[in-house]
Amino acid sequence: MTRLAPVPRAWLLAALGIGGLAAIAIVVWAMLAVGGMTVTTVSAPASPTAQVDATASVIDADSAPAAGVSDERVLFGQSAAFSGPASELGLNMRLGIQAAFQEANEKGGVHGRRLDLTTLDDAYEPEAAIANTKQLIEQENVFALIGAVGTPTSRSAVPVAVEANTPYLAPFTGAAFLRGEDLHDVVINLRASYNQETEEMVDRLTNDLGISRIALLYQDDSYGRAGYNGVQAALERRGMTLAAVGVYPRNTTAVKTALLDLREGQPEAVIMVGAYEPVAALVAWSRHLGFIPVFMTISFVGSNALAQELGPEGAGVFVTQVVPFPTDTSLPVVQAYHRALAAFDPDAVPGFVSFEGYLAGRLTILGLERCGPELSRDCFLKSLRSAEEIDGFRLHYDDADNQGSDAVFLSVIGADGRYRSVTRLSSS
Repeated sequence: MTRLAPVPRAWLLAALGIGGLAAIAIVVWAMLAVGGMTVTTVSAPASPTAQVDATASVIDADSAPAAGVSDERVLFGQSAAFSGPASELGLNMRLGIQAAFQEANEKGGVHGRRLDLTTLDDAYEPEAAIANTKQLIEQENVFALIGAVGTPTSRSAVPVAVEANTPYLAPFTGAAFLRGEDLHDVVINLRASYNQETEEMVDRLTNDLGISRIALLYQDDSYGRAGYNGVQAALERRGMTLAAVGVYPRNTTAVKTALLDLREGQPEAVIMVGAYEPVAALVAWSRHLGFIPVFMTISFVGSNALAQELGPEGAGVFVTQVVPFPTDTSLPVVQAYHRALAAFDPDAVPGFVSFEGYLAGRLTILGLERCGPELSRDCFLKSLRSAEEIDGFRLHYDDADNQGSDAVFLSVIGADGRYRSVTRLSSS
């Protein structure tokens, strides 16, 4: 009879948060399946190879080097969606991080150490994120986790990171729980929160356009509920309620029922909290049926992928962003991003998601540089919390705030399929 290894407490806590006993069974399955997953390690092509010390402790100690750190390199791990309906988000986050890491590696690394990235595909599924995070920490022995994609996956993975005292850097999500004081010792956020994005949306819809009937489409998971809570709070501050609500299952484009629910409420505007494929499907079906409210969606949607998916149907769709326009080369940080992206992949098209990945990589490099040659996780996290800017992109952290940027920007898809910056909403 085969005996299973004990399931770590963090896994059980995460599993209970995503579905009770059934999810625990999935976690046990995931533990058995870990050995079969594919690992991709990325480094600068010209860099010499080196192995991470297999005896390095997962938790820093004065008598041992930090996990994932050798004389030659620092190893980071990323679990994200590289397949499935949210794959463009994971692929582009990885692209930006890789561009930033190669930029540093071509200059000799950081204090003589090159930066490597090991990635695992979770397909935007919480159970896989648990297994991947476990593997990255315990088998790949990474120094820190970076660039996770999504709220449900982060909600499942963070307890594993906390249990192992492994930094969780710049996740691609604005969920409020990642900004809670109980996670400040492990989680470092880069972007503005979903609450800030949804407040901006409601403020612009009501003030710029005078709209009073606002509906909401959201994904039926912790990401969608985070957006739902943000929209509800913004409306309550104005004495308003939702005109209609539509819900769809994660990792599907099954939005027709949601569309009927939304249309029944006769809203003037629909805020959409979802991934690019279902959001695009909803907009396209709405236009086909002659239901044409003002459409607004949140940064997680994946702007480039959304515009490409929508094609001509995308004109007039508004998207809130949490990084500056990736084409605004008047900004020093955008200039740096363009140089790094072109050097890493000359065919890559600049976009909001890969730009956020690049900023995540640059923030990581800043933390490593400030620590000096004697690298530890404690020093690294303290250095990140003192970061003030990345080539002019302003950041602010303090003991009560583990989120660096509060900036929210407005954009709209034009008739040509390209995004342009807007300072005020217009339905025309």
